[in-house]
Amino acid sequence: MMRGLLATTLSTLLALSAQAQGELPFNIETVTTFDEPWAMAFLPDGRMLVTEKKGNLYIVNQRGQKTRPLRGVPDLVYRGQGGLGDVALHPDFAENGLIYLSYVEGGVAGTRGAAVVRAVLNETNGSGYLSNAQVIWRQYPKVVGYGHYGHRLLFDDEGYLFISSGDRQKFTPAQDMQANMGKILRLNDDGSVPEDNPFVDYIDQDAFVDDEGVYGQIWSLGHRNPLGIAFDLDGQLWNIEMGPRGGDELNRIVRGGNYGYPIVSNGEHYDGRDIPDHDTRPEFLKPAVWWTPVVSPGRLMVYGGELFADWRGNALVAGLSSRAIVRVALDGNEAREVERYDMGERIRSVVEGPAGALWVLEDERDDGDTDGRLLKLTPKD
Repeated sequence: MMRGLLATTLSTLLALSAQAQGELPFNIETVTTFDEPWAMAFLPDGRMLVTEKKGNLYIVNQRGQKTRPLRGVPDLVYRGQGGLGDVALHPDFAENGLIYLSYVEGGVAGTRGAAVVRAVLNETNGSGYLSNAQVIWRQYPKVVGYGHYGHRLLFDDEGYLFISSGDRQKFTPAQDMQANMGKILRLNDDGSVPEDNPFVDYIDQDAFVDDEGVYGQIWSLGHRNPLGIAFDLDGQLWNIEMGPRGGDELNRIVRGGNYGYPIVSNGEHYDGRDIPDHDTRPEFLKPAVWWTPVVSPGRLMVYGGELFADWRGNALVAGLSSRAIVRVALDGNEAREVERYDMGERIRSVVEGPAGALWVLEDERDDGDTDGRLLKLTPKD
C-alpha cells in the first residue's frame, strides 16, 4: 500500500504544484446562489433544473433567474447527508416531459432510505409543478442512520437508468445480495428489471430473496458511497466513490463486477483498524485511480464538448474536502489524475452545458450562513 500511496500523493502534489505556478485556465462567472444545492440537469432549451437538499426544485435560466420552488416534490427526510438529491431527464423528455428525482424517505421505527420518483414536469407562470408522480425504486432494506445514500442517476444511450446506491455506513450490505445497498443498479425507465441484468437468472433461493427481487437490479457490487457515475466517450461506465479514511476510488464498471468493499479498500477504518488492500484479494476488481489524501468526490462527469478542446474525453471530479475540480485522463481501462484546480470552496457538482461551458455548484459554505454559488466556467483566451 505504501508504494501506491507515495505514487498517488506524488502525482497529486505535482499537479497542485503545476497549478500553483500559474492562474486557473478558465474564467469564473457567478450566476446565482442556492441554499445547499445538490444537483442540476439541463433542459432542451438550455435552462437548468437545480435541486436543493432541503427539498426545493427550481428551473433556472443561464442568467441566474429562478422560478419559485416547484410544487409536487415528494415528502423527504432532510438530515445529515439526506434530503433531495439528483435530477435527471428521461431520454425522451421532449416528448413525455418526464423527470427523475432521488431523495431520502422515512420508514418505520426511525429507519430511512433513498428512493427515486419519476413525474411529469409542468410549467406555470413563474413556477411549475410535478404530476403523475410514481416511486420507481427504493433502497432495501431501510436502516437507521443519515449517511451514504449515493443516489446519483444516469441514463445510457439505450434508455436504461443507472442508480448508485451507497452502503448506508453499514459495511456488509455492499456484499449482501439480499440488499440493493453498496451497489450500482440498472433498471428500465419504469423501474422494472431488465431481463439481461447479470443476476436475473440466479436461482439459489438460499442466497437471494425472491419476493424482493433486489438481486435482479444489481449491475455491480462492493461499493461504499458512490457519488458519481458517468459514461466516457466510448460508452464505458465509470464510478467514483468515497473511501473510508483514505482510499477514494475511481472505478471502471463492468457488468457483474465486484469491487470488494468492505473486504478490501485502499483506505482504513476511521478508528484506525486496517482494511486489506485490493492487491491482497485479486478476485476483486481494483480501482483505476485511488486517492490518499482523499478528494471527497461529489459528482463525476466526462467532458465531450469542444470549448475546452484539450479536455475532451477527460473525467472531471467535483471535490468536496479537496475544494477542487480534479481532471482525470481516461485511456481504455486506465486512468490518471492530470491536474487539479483549486476552487476555494467545496464543489458539489460539475456539469457540461449545451455550448460546452462548465457549470459548477458549490456546496454549502463552512460558515453556514452563505449560500453555495452556481458558477459558469469558460476558457481564458
